[in-house]
Amino acid sequence: MSFSLYDATIPSNLQILRSLDALLDKAEAFCSEGGQEPDAILDAKIADDMLPFGYQVKSCVAHSLGAVEATRKGSFSPDMKPWPDSFAGLHAAVRSAIEALEKLDPADVDALVDSDTEFRFGETVMPFTGANFLLSFAQPNFYFHATTAYAILRAKGVKIGKRDFLGMPRIKR
Repeated sequence: MSFSLYDATIPSNLQILRSLDALLDKAEAFCSEGGQEPDAILDAKIADDMLPFGYQVKSCVAHSLGAVEATRKGSFSPDMKPWPDSFAGLHAAVRSAIEALEKLDPADVDALVDSDTEFRFGETVMPFTGANFLLSFAQPNFYFHATTAYAILRAKGVKIGKRDFLGMPRIKR
């Protein structure tokens, strides 16, 4: 079997982004049913020196669709713009990424394997091939932020479990 960069990244991004979208629904319902302000979740952190839930969700978009777009351009830098400050805004960002990822042509993603891609942040410049950037930098960051968003919801008392994080696995049919 030959290596497919598309198969190694995009289906898993879609799986977790869809589960993240469902987690947003559960978080919103948790606030509504419990009489809590949405900011109790949106601004929640695991530790004081970490960024809040809204940033974690935004970063999942940045390290999935944003990473593919950056690989096409040859350069990725962290998006320093503010993250959405509402459940509706986070849903819109996640759903927009899902829609765009669903439209990607696998051959176009596979063509990025050997492309030059840099990570740039301040004085830091890290050179990658497209495959190494997506698999060794973007993908671990994607899962880190998705896991952190999930952990924040659990810590705040949202009734979710492992199946909520996993979403719909791609089982044999």
